[in-house]
Amino acid sequence: MANVKPYRIKSITEIHRLMRLPKPHHPLLGIVDVSGIKNDSAINAVLFDLYVISLKRGCDKLHYGQQRYDFDEGLMAFMAPGQILRGEENGVPAGLEGWMLFIHPDFLWNTPLAKKIRQYAYFGYSTNEALFLSDKEEAIINGIVANIKNEYHTNMDKFSQDIIVSHLETLLNYAERFYQRQFITRKIANHQILDRFEKLLSDYFNDDDLITKGLPTVQYVSEQLNISPNYLRSLLKVLTGQNTQQHIHDRLIEKAKERLSTTDLSVSEIAYGLGFEHPQSFSKLFKTKTTVSPLQFRQSFNRAVPGSH
Repeated sequence: MANVKPYRIKSITEIHRLMRLPKPHHPLLGIVDVSGIKNDSAINAVLFDLYVISLKRGCDKLHYGQQRYDFDEGLMAFMAPGQILRGEENGVPAGLEGWMLFIHPDFLWNTPLAKKIRQYAYFGYSTNEALFLSDKEEAIINGIVANIKNEYHTNMDKFSQDIIVSHLETLLNYAERFYQRQFITRKIANHQILDRFEKLLSDYFNDDDLITKGLPTVQYVSEQLNISPNYLRSLLKVLTGQNTQQHIHDRLIEKAKERLSTTDLSVSEIAYGLGFEHPQSFSKLFKTKTTVSPLQFRQSFNRAVPGSH
């Protein structure tokens, strides 16, 4: 029976030992060809203290974040230290091809990539979106990894780290480009998320209990959609040009305008009704978004209605 608690992997050497491979060429960097590797241990969930970049094809038993992936084409996954990868109880499936690149954070020490790597949003997705590659894209990625392999298998010298880090950064930049392409080309799935997002905000602001619930947070919205805040922000930026918080504020202002123009509620009552603890915060946000105060909006709206006095 598989372990319930994830098995924690702290080093490259430990990975090689578990996979029954020879010792790694470098203590802080490992490249493993997954073709033909059998995982006959009871471990089906691992927590890495490492960065893990992988490209696999022919697998239908990979749980990445909260999703299960069935794929024959090239599929990339990116994990930062502290994230969990789950498989199936029967171990690695037959016919799996590809590679896994393991990077200990210390390998990046004192390089520009040490700080920059966390800025790549796909490392931060807690509910991860795998990257599907076209044949051309896969060839580009495999070419970069081949360069890393060549350097990895030569005798390490004082240039080796800089050269490998340079290749890594190139790989990550290509992945960033391909993710942006994926957001656009997988429009149906992405627009379903957008539709769910819009409905969620609509239902939230139509609720009469906003005084108790308060304003929706980015974290709350992301959890309801079962995707991470980083992923939702990236998706919305590509599809709409705005981030999650901007969408929440836009829906809030829309609701505020509706109440200012159709009710006699005071600005303070509207502010409290929309979940604000302080009316001043509401008025400030409203003016920032519309360039006029709530009262000015109400007055201008009323003047625009024929027959109003």
